[in-house]
Amino acid sequence: MGLRFAVDTGGTFTDLMVADEAGVLSMHKASTTPSDPVAGVIDSLRIAAEAVGEPLADYLGRGDILVHGTTHAINAIVTGSTAKTAFLTTKGHPDTLVFREGGRIEPFNFTVPYTEPYVPRALTFEVPERIAVSGAVKTPLNRDAVIEILHKARAAGVEAIGVCFLWSVVNPEHELAVGALIEEVLPGVPYTLSHRINPSIREYRRASSTCIDASLKPVMGAYMRGLEQRLRDAGFKGRVLVVTSQGGVMDASRVADAPVHLINSGPSMAPVAARAYGAGDAAETLIVGDTGGTTFDVSLVRRGRIPRTRETWLGQPFRSHMTGMPSVDVKSIGAGGGSIAWVDAGGLLHVGPKSAGAVPGPVCYGRGGIRPTLTDASVALGFIDAKFFLGGRMALDKDGALDAINRDVAEPLGKSVDEAAEAIVTLATEHMVQAIMDITVNQGIDPTQATFVAGGGAAGLNCVAIARRLGCKRVLVTEAGAALAASGALISDLTTHQQAMFHTRSDAFDRDGVNAVLANLKAGCEAFAAGPGAGATSVSIEWSTEARYTDQAWEIEVPLHTEAFTGPADIAALVGDFHRMHQDIFAVSDDKAEIETVSWNAEVRCRIAPDEPGRLAADTRPARLPSRPVRFLGTDWVEADVWRLESIPEGLMLSGPAIVESDFTSIVVDPGCKAWRDASGNLVIEV
Repeated sequence: MGLRFAVDTGGTFTDLMVADEAGVLSMHKASTTPSDPVAGVIDSLRIAAEAVGEPLADYLGRGDILVHGTTHAINAIVTGSTAKTAFLTTKGHPDTLVFREGGRIEPFNFTVPYTEPYVPRALTFEVPERIAVSGAVKTPLNRDAVIEILHKARAAGVEAIGVCFLWSVVNPEHELAVGALIEEVLPGVPYTLSHRINPSIREYRRASSTCIDASLKPVMGAYMRGLEQRLRDAGFKGRVLVVTSQGGVMDASRVADAPVHLINSGPSMAPVAARAYGAGDAAETLIVGDTGGTTFDVSLVRRGRIPRTRETWLGQPFRSHMTGMPSVDVKSIGAGGGSIAWVDAGGLLHVGPKSAGAVPGPVCYGRGGIRPTLTDASVALGFIDAKFFLGGRMALDKDGALDAINRDVAEPLGKSVDEAAEAIVTLATEHMVQAIMDITVNQGIDPTQATFVAGGGAAGLNCVAIARRLGCKRVLVTEAGAALAASGALISDLTTHQQAMFHTRSDAFDRDGVNAVLANLKAGCEAFAAGPGAGATSVSIEWSTEARYTDQAWEIEVPLHTEAFTGPADIAALVGDFHRMHQDIFAVSDDKAEIETVSWNAEVRCRIAPDEPGRLAADTRPARLPSRPVRFLGTDWVEADVWRLESIPEGLMLSGPAIVESDFTSIVVDPGCKAWRDASGNLVIEV
């Protein structure tokens, strides 16, 4: 096996993890180029090649696999850079994207502007056709009307088309016919059919995911082709894979045909890494915080499983658009190392959501930034050694950081620079804690019984402060935590998700119908394993169903322990699992009530990476470094021990106050805490 690369493009830095032929890991970072993300990918690979003294082409020529996590899809949506898209829907239902599903953040606030539909009404076309819930054709498809609509779409300059008809998930005949007409009338215009991308019964979610997917196809198709071509030009001859929102990877050419799977591409990998590196932790729940330069992403690992959701919003809930696709449940806020600190006209301090990003970056980077950030505050407090940033490859301007904090925060608040810097870190910490509360306490999870897994280049600055505020007893910083998402991508599986709608009730269970659906899903999984997954070291299928109490409005996903129902015991097991899952999520259940299933899911996972996460190469540099003054939160300046993370021997107990540094991060161990490295290389901090 040759070299394996995993690259995660963030808002400030592009992280690279490399596993060599022996499985030994190395970590590298390069500045992200917002206008050309692929440039950051190539730059990170060039830095890795230079580290081993090889020309880039020779180094890449030894590569077998490159896995890429990208924010390009979500950035295209946020910046309005998606393709001009038309929406074709059943006649009489043009407002699906307008009405959405309702809901409010503040029930009594009626002054919030209504969200514009993802595709404007001017580009929404009603098609004369209708499929009944039974699958019967109620109104035949009017082909002449469709052709006329497609001519109008061409005249309007449409670049992509989304097609979502009522009950196409039961009978896709009309959607398939329209797809054929698009290819005939508008050859080369990409389109998405709803029954293929998202075969679910939720009309808005299916329509939304269809239109989002179609709008991304021209953009992501060009990006993937450009990525592969530039990697080939640089010397890479291996397989290019891309991280999906579901926490797996797919071939770049394949995912370009379904780009809606890329919206949460980068953040989905952090819990994958946390699950692997934290497998030995006794806590039932791992809270995973990934702090980059621009955002703070929080997710969970519960009993070894990574929770997923279909309610992924492209902004604020109910005020933006929902993808309607299964995705790792990640909450992201604008709080990272580059988050800008500012004081409003009323004298209140804010940190974020605006970020200095990669350009110009924090003031201390010396690249033209003038607004103080969380990173600048961390330099001011001594958390970060200005002479050892990125292992000494980048000297920081501490004086510039102090001046900016004094001008923009300390003077307006009437505080000293030290007090202002501490206030910046404290407020950023509180923002992160509230994001964690949303995904834990609000879902019935007690954070005091969880372990906090900190990742990302800026995670160590306040991971102990976050844990202390939550009541967590332990913090885990993985050995490659500064590139947590990239390390997750390096060990992820090749996956695909199969779904089919089939309704039945537990008191009248259609066993033959369900088994036929499951058999079709299994055949699709086996075809994937024999095609893109060929050569995998192992193949597994995870089964689940979306079920609810009879006539309940919403479903929950329930894992299945069988791929075929053979008798009453299998049905009883499903019902029992549903009740327990409902109790776990909502703290209420009714074990006397019947349930109904709506859809069935199968996810095939083809293992293409080693079963165990690798270790970083041994470091021969001294573990103990000269101490330095640090101002911890809630203390005055104290002399803190300083340690090199990579060189700390396993089991050696460290006591706070201390700073644990690596070439890519700085971990603040508060006074009163204990820390040591475990057998996996993780830094474990007892709070």
